Amino acid sequence: LFLLFFTTHEELQTLDVDDAFFSTPEDIAARALKPQGGVNFIRTFKKQVEDQAVNLPPNLDELVQNATYVQSPDNLVWQYFYNLKGSAEYPFPGGIFQWARYRINGTGLNETEKIFSESLNKHENTLTLATLRIFSNGLGQPHFHFNANEMGYVISGCGQVGVILSGVTANFNIGIGDVIFFPVGTQHYIKSVCDEDLFLILAYSTGNQLETLRMNDYFHGTADHILAQLFFKKQDEFKKFPKPAK
Repeated sequence: LFLLFFTTHEELQTLDVDDAFFSTPEDIAARALKPQGGVNFIRTFKKQVEDQAVNLPPNLDELVQNATYVQSPDNLVWQYFYNLKGSAEYPFPGGIFQWARYRINGTGLNETEKIFSESLNKHENTLTLATLRIFSNGLGQPHFHFNANEMGYVISGCGQVGVILSGVTANFNIGIGDVIFFPVGTQHYIKSVCDEDLFLILAYSTGNQLETLRMNDYFHGTADHILAQLFFKKQDEFKKFPKPAK
């Protein structure tokens, strides 16, 4: 079972091998592939009634006698593969992130992860992928991303999501199998409301280092005397908010 994310908001356009083959004139395919029997052999291929995007014929053992794959060298494999489950955990108050992402200067990455990170950054339209575990009753605090849309899929648990924009606040519940979407610059939070952890797979539409601003960061980044004017409270009262840990 795969969960797939694609970097497009358009209708996804896909061309499968069998579709390309049957869309090619017989004589052209014969001249390109040069099979024994020529065009007559090409004519023995019959287009299946159903889409063959995922193909598992009932007579697979009869059709395939030997299926082997030779492992490619690491410098190629790790451009396209990342062991997310086995990667470093990044805890935060209330949960844990694991990331398949680009990091500037390869900070905190091992050698194979650096290959993957650099591969992401070479492509203009790509994805950063992560798993997010929010402990029971934990909170992923309000934040927004400067440089990416975010999409997520709920693997287990249940939660509450809030989307906070100027003049608009939307709150809704999420459970297993639900998809959530936050456009770039949209402030949002995710809260676990079950006895079990809330576990999601998240995708971000960027090949650059993800830029995120959290509520506690921008609140403490604003001078106390400015906050006093905004909220009509004495300046000293804002010292009651603990500074976020680095």
